[in-house]
Order: sequence, then structure tokens, then C-alpha cells
Amino acid sequence: MDLKNKVSASLQHHVTRKHLATWVCAIIVLFIIAEVFTIYFIFIKSEELSKALNQTEDRLDEKINLNKAETQSVINSLTDAITSISSEQTNLKEQISEVKAKASSDFSSVLEDVLPGVVTIKTDISQATGFIITSDGYVVTNAHVLSGAKLASVYTFDNKKYPAALVGYSSPDKLDVALLKILGTFSELDLGNSDDVKVGEKVIAIGNPLGLSFTATEGIISAKDREGFNNLPYYFQTDVSLNPGNSGGPLLNTKGEVIGINNFKVSGAEGLGFSLEINYAKDVINEITSKTINAPIF
Repeated sequence: MDLKNKVSASLQHHVTRKHLATWVCAIIVLFIIAEVFTIYFIFIKSEELSKALNQTEDRLDEKINLNKAETQSVINSLTDAITSISSEQTNLKEQISEVKAKASSDFSSVLEDVLPGVVTIKTDISQATGFIITSDGYVVTNAHVLSGAKLASVYTFDNKKYPAALVGYSSPDKLDVALLKILGTFSELDLGNSDDVKVGEKVIAIGNPLGLSFTATEGIISAKDREGFNNLPYYFQTDVSLNPGNSGGPLLNTKGEVIGINNFKVSGAEGLGFSLEINYAKDVINEITSKTINAPIF
């Protein structure tokens, strides 16, 4: 082979190797590009999937919270309904008791509630009645019950004895109210509004007439704003039977509220009892406690 042909063959062989290398490089580049696009595609899809999952999670959380709110709302409604039913049952029971007392003069249900708040007061010279006005043991009675006495004890409905301390009083020639204090926790009576009392309204008095403890007597309000022995028009006139030992006891309406303090009767007459209207007694009690414990009770 001549030199020319050798050179030509050498050039062709060189070109072929160069082309081959070029193709190999091209293939590698294409492969890399394909891998890059594949990775990018996978990344994009992963992002979309993650976003979709996050959106799904958010929707689930929203539904869960909504269901929780709806469930709580149902529970609250049921609780309110149960509370309302319970309250209505209590109110209905009170209304039935009041209607029963008004219609048939049967105060038995009222007495069951109020008797634990009534007390017997015994001194070294007399015996009378009082009633508890606060759960921590403040007791109201007539001041004349304590006049001249050196010692006073309070007996509750369960026959427990408590030494009594005198907090204060309005003298017997004025409103004749005394406030005592005993130690312990007790059932108290609710005080009503004597301004709302009507003539003819049924009432009961609880006291210890002639030593007969916790005796209840029934009657009506005969008149309002009668003058007492102090010439003040602060008294209910009632036909409730009042006897020695009733002094200081509560006069109660058909709701079991104290509307007066049994105070005195006209000697030699029947059905002429007088009770201090409770609103005036409240004023005296507040005046006493403002001076002694620096806080009115009512």
C-alpha cells in the first residue's frame, strides 16, 4: 500500500474514533439530562403529593374540630336541658307546696323545710322562740326575752344545745329585736318582703307556747301597719294563736318565708296577735351588724 492510502486509512480510522467518542458523550449527556428530568419530575410529584396530603390533613382537622364543636354543643344543650328540667321540677315542687298550703291550709311540706331553722331560747328566767337567719349561726328573737337574764342557750330542732352570745339589740320599748350568735353550721330561714303581704293571706306561727316546743299555729293576716305598744305602725295584726313562749318566733307565709317576728298579743282577747313586719326587723339587724361586725347582713 502506498503512502497516500495509508494516510487516508489513518485519517478515516481517526475520524471514526472521534465520532464514536462524540456519540458516547452525547448519549451520556442525554442520559444525565433524562435523569435530571426524572428527578425533577419525581420532586414535583412529591411536592404535589405532600401538598395534597397537607390539604387532606387540614380538611380532616377542620372536620374533627367541627364535629367536636357540634358534639360539645349537643352536650351543652343536653346539660342545659337537664338543668332546666331539674330547676323546673324544684319550682314545680315549691309551687305545689304553696298551692297546697293556700288551698287546703296544709302547711306540712312548708314545716318540713322551716322547722330546722327555728330554735328554742332558754334563759335562767324565761323561755321563748327564735329563728336562724344565716348558716353561720346568727339568731333573731325579741329583746324582751333576754331582759334581766344572765345566761341564754339556744336549742335547735334536733335538740342540740348551743351557748348564745348577744350581738346587739333594739330595746324592748322600741322595736324589741335582739340578735344572738351561736357557733356552728345551720339551716337558715329565708326572709320575705313584708311590703308584699296582703290582708287575708294565710300565715303560720312557730314557737314554744307554754313550753310546748316547735308548735305551729295557723291564721291569716287581719291587718297591716298596726301601731304597737311603741306607737309605731310596724306590725301585722293576725288571728294566729300566740301564747307565752311564742315571742321571738317567725311568722311565715305559704312559701315558708319569714314575714314577721311574733311579738305580743292583747291580753284578755282571742285572735289579736301582733308581729313586727320583717322589713323593719331587717333594718334593725343591719344597724346592729354594722356596729358590731362592720357589715350589714341584708
